[in-house]
Amino acid sequence: MKGIRPMFLLSALLSAVLVSGCGGPGVREGAAPAGGAVEGFPVTVSNCGVKTTYQRPPRRAVSLNQHATEVMLALGLEKSMVGTGYLDDRILPEYQASYDRIRVLAEEYPSFEDLLAAEPDFVYGGFASTFDEKEGRGRAALAKAGIDSYLNVEECPAGPVTMAMMDEEIRTVAKVFGVPDRAERELKRLHGTLDRVGGRLSGVEPVRVFVYDSGDKTAFTAGGAGVGNEMIKRAGGVNLFADLDKSFGDVSFEQVAERAPEVVVIYDYGDQSVEEKKRFLLANPALKDVPAIRNERFAVLPLSSTVLGVRVPAGVESLARQLHPERFK
Repeated sequence: MKGIRPMFLLSALLSAVLVSGCGGPGVREGAAPAGGAVEGFPVTVSNCGVKTTYQRPPRRAVSLNQHATEVMLALGLEKSMVGTGYLDDRILPEYQASYDRIRVLAEEYPSFEDLLAAEPDFVYGGFASTFDEKEGRGRAALAKAGIDSYLNVEECPAGPVTMAMMDEEIRTVAKVFGVPDRAERELKRLHGTLDRVGGRLSGVEPVRVFVYDSGDKTAFTAGGAGVGNEMIKRAGGVNLFADLDKSFGDVSFEQVAERAPEVVVIYDYGDQSVEEKKRFLLANPALKDVPAIRNERFAVLPLSSTVLGVRVPAGVESLARQLHPERFK
């Protein structure tokens, strides 16, 4: 029970059933609308195979995964949030004060019971693992409890993830909460960063890049289907494994050597430090003739900057400065 008193849990479960019975804040197709009309509503959103009609903005939202949380905070939605969980990095300083006012439900993902106890009407997940059916947090299970859900669109793209999908993500969340003007202000700021970087890199010769996320027997790297690939292009690089038709995948170190990257981009997260990853790569005999290894040329990005959210443009700028320092003097 994770420390929840039985009566409290029963109350939370009953509450969820009652919410489900009256349609909740969002109404799935075929359900009856709830409450009176709200300006700008109803709003219908199709998201990763789930279609939801919202009769009013969510009032008790929970965000799970860092990039989902920071999209919410960038849109000034902290007063509509009753919980959050699962950070990979420190919250951006500009959002820290708002974040500190929100209850942290769990260091990683809360159990289904703990999630119900927060009495949310909306759960926003950054990764598909947020809605793990084996853990009881599937989107269908949440819907049964009267809780609407939304999954970051990078988890279910119809094609390569581009900056247009960053715009879509931010605009859709703002639409669900009835604050579309806030999305446009945020996107103007984010695209200002991208435009400045693009201006600095005009005419630059792209650098051959290999992304090292993790792995010792094989290398877990960024493929061509995630926003990381788009970030490398925007930063003046060429992702040597863009031909992998997925966001991430395993390749052999021999394949890395054959493609001869000029720079290794290390994704920084978890228990293995950047320095440990560098030492491993430098000592790997299969890579000894790789230009990036011979020249010890590495770039570093925190994992939190390489998933679809408000950190992406700053991540592009950081990578561009590391790949082409001469353009930023």
